[in-house]
Amino acid sequence: MKRKATQQQKSHYKWRRKLFAVILLGFCFGTLVMMMQSQCSRIMMLGPRLVQKPKIAFLFIARNRLPLEIVWDSFFRGGENKFSISVHSRPGFLFSKATTRSVYFLNRQVNDSIQVDWGEASMIEAERRLLKHALDDPYNERFVFLSDSCIPLYNFSYTYDYIMSTSTSFVDSFADTKEGRYNPKMDPVIPVHNWRKGSQWVVLTRKHAEVVVKDSTIFPRFQEYCKRRSLPEFWRDHPLPTDASKEHNCIPDEHYVQTLLAQEGLEGEITRRSLTHSSWDLSSSKDHERRGWHPVTYKFSDATPMLIQSIKDIDNIYYETEYRREWCTSKGKPSTCFLFARKFTRPAAFRLLNMSVLGPFNEATSKSSLW
Repeated sequence: MKRKATQQQKSHYKWRRKLFAVILLGFCFGTLVMMMQSQCSRIMMLGPRLVQKPKIAFLFIARNRLPLEIVWDSFFRGGENKFSISVHSRPGFLFSKATTRSVYFLNRQVNDSIQVDWGEASMIEAERRLLKHALDDPYNERFVFLSDSCIPLYNFSYTYDYIMSTSTSFVDSFADTKEGRYNPKMDPVIPVHNWRKGSQWVVLTRKHAEVVVKDSTIFPRFQEYCKRRSLPEFWRDHPLPTDASKEHNCIPDEHYVQTLLAQEGLEGEITRRSLTHSSWDLSSSKDHERRGWHPVTYKFSDATPMLIQSIKDIDNIYYETEYRREWCTSKGKPSTCFLFARKFTRPAAFRLLNMSVLGPFNEATSKSSLW
């Protein structure tokens, strides 16, 4: 009897061990399945982020509404998820259905805009605010400044590939050797050997955009010492200058980014040219003092396929002050220099669009859908 009882106990013990092993195995298997499901869920959630391509932030500086929005509407179609838009307009102006005909610009105004005056430091303050807002999007990798009179010369795909094909910023920058621009009072914070000049229409990498936004040293100096020469029509409202010819004629937006990057030792990380074409005709103004202050404005009669082709054909830029010729390349090959052009009136830009010189920018866009 004792032997039989012992055998039953052993059998019962083995059965309990097997049951425990089955339960343990089931628990492990269940845990493994749950972990795999959790991991799959995480991968599915991260999926869209992993395939998100870097974006270009298009930063518009406008007086009020954007007069050439229909041209840009055509340009942006088909490029979704590869760009963002921010507009700095006058304080209080909203891009609503009542003020824009393009869905791409709806509610794209920055909410802390300021009053901007030409030739004043307020222009570079507006640029800094645009960059600050655009940097909130972690996928924005390039930052393109555009005026309200700019037009694109190529379709979005070509433009995107051109800008993203290099790790550099595009900043028109050269040594400014003319007297009257640099104010010696900027020294020693900004030594004269770091003083640069160029176009405000730059394309910045994210790193350089962050440098501009974080700057708390160079910008205050520009606010204090970089000011344009007072104009004759304002002499009635301000003290008459002793000798207007000896005033420093400093236009902040033509010097700030260039000088800041030179000051930070970052000139080796830029391509020293602009991607936006402007025509500076020194003989266009009857006023000798104002010749060259503003680029040529293209009107309806100027807007021809020949004009656009002549801009596209430019493949080098010569800088007189440095005796330097900048040959334009993209992906290591000779290329056109400019992707954008200014200054175009609304009738001029629409004429080019109707001629299909500027569009449709892609096969899915037809002219009839733009009106």
